[in-house]
Amino acid sequence: MINRLLLNLCGVVGIVAVIAAPAIITPAMAADDIEVKAQACAACHGANGAPTDPKTMPIIWGQQANYLYKELHDYKSGDRKSPIMAPVVADISLPDLRQLANYFAAKPWPPKQGSGAAGTPPAGIAQCQPCHQPNFEGGAPAPRLAGLSYEYLAGTMKSFADGTRTNNGDMPGFMKALSDSDRDAMAHYLAGL
Repeated sequence: MINRLLLNLCGVVGIVAVIAAPAIITPAMAADDIEVKAQACAACHGANGAPTDPKTMPIIWGQQANYLYKELHDYKSGDRKSPIMAPVVADISLPDLRQLANYFAAKPWPPKQGSGAAGTPPAGIAQCQPCHQPNFEGGAPAPRLAGLSYEYLAGTMKSFADGTRTNNGDMPGFMKALSDSDRDAMAHYLAGL
């Protein structure tokens, strides 16, 4: 009787294992899935970490994982508007967005493209260091700014200042308090780092 019960139990476990097998995802399969999803990002953000148009697209390789996840989440929820990014992330689950953020954060920041030097830190930039860190390489909670293109930085600062980008509670106030020339000087400095 015990043998028969054990045999039936093994049979049930075997059937469940066969049925569930397609749903079992190994870590290697999950990593492959994230790499496939990440390939779509390379079309704009670059296969080697350098964006195809650095004037309008940020570097995401080596960027802070928490920041990348927040932005992906905000594109998905609509808290950050983008006719390009919203459809890209619409069908990606939040756990997969977290894995994508971690995937890109683990990549090396690409080598500096331009030859511009940072020069003297502009007035007012010290207010950015508590969040973006002393060398502007980012850290919780803020992204890396050092080495992004002048055009991208200037555009982002302007969008915070004029209220078109609102997915950060602090940045609009900081950017509105600065003059256009102050923001311009900061963007030039940060791009040169």
